[in-house]
Amino acid sequence: MAKKDLNEMSFLDHLEELRWLLVKSTIAILVMATVTFFVSDFIFNDVIFGPTKADFITYELFCDLSHQLGFADSICVTDMAFIIQNTNMEGQINILIWTCITAGFILAFPFILWQIWQFISPALYEKEKKHAKLFVFTSSILFFMGVLFGYFVIVPMSVNFFATFTVSDVIKNQFSVDSYIGMLKTSVIACGLFFELPIIIYFLTKLGLVTPTFLRKYWKYAVIVILIVAAIVTPPDVVSQIIVTIPMLLIYEASILISKIVIRNKNKANG
Repeated sequence: MAKKDLNEMSFLDHLEELRWLLVKSTIAILVMATVTFFVSDFIFNDVIFGPTKADFITYELFCDLSHQLGFADSICVTDMAFIIQNTNMEGQINILIWTCITAGFILAFPFILWQIWQFISPALYEKEKKHAKLFVFTSSILFFMGVLFGYFVIVPMSVNFFATFTVSDVIKNQFSVDSYIGMLKTSVIACGLFFELPIIIYFLTKLGLVTPTFLRKYWKYAVIVILIVAAIVTPPDVVSQIIVTIPMLLIYEASILISKIVIRNKNKANG
């Protein structure tokens, strides 16, 4: 479909562009999902269920950090006293399909970003259109950083906390595979999208919906929200909460800086 000038495009033309964006993105996700299907054994055994093993790299790093900080074995993980079970007849098939689709979305994310850029580019100036590759590259890097942060930090901390938390010794933890994988997918995707905050702030500032003053004004509220999130997803120890809080605060600070740069450049352009 040939691109039209923004001024020539009707509402139906915009809908047609949006339809093709969704179609192409869906095809890309399905293609990558098919690829992941052929390595599903590795994805499940080594990736998805990696955080359920006591020798997972994150647990070993935290244990070393605990010793270096003089906390002895306070955050060391030596045993995972729980089992993961399937309680639905079609449960494992559904899990396989939706896990492949989720992995397909993650792997296809750069292509989806490119399609989004193609959709919004008619509304941009020529000099802004030249930044397409930078936009896709930066957004993809931020997303994958968020995914890795979620997988190597948030997920292990959540697994360790929920596996060891108990209200009575009578109760034994037996988690459903749906619950476990749902928690993993939510943590990974949510972190990936949260790390897109600087890009979102960039466009909101360009549109005049957000200013550095606004972001700085509500900084203390953002800190409170981040601390609450960190307290929820981490075990009740200071080290774990700091490990989660610092990157999230840095992302917010980076968003403020980007907003300042956008406003400064806009003021220069206006004379």
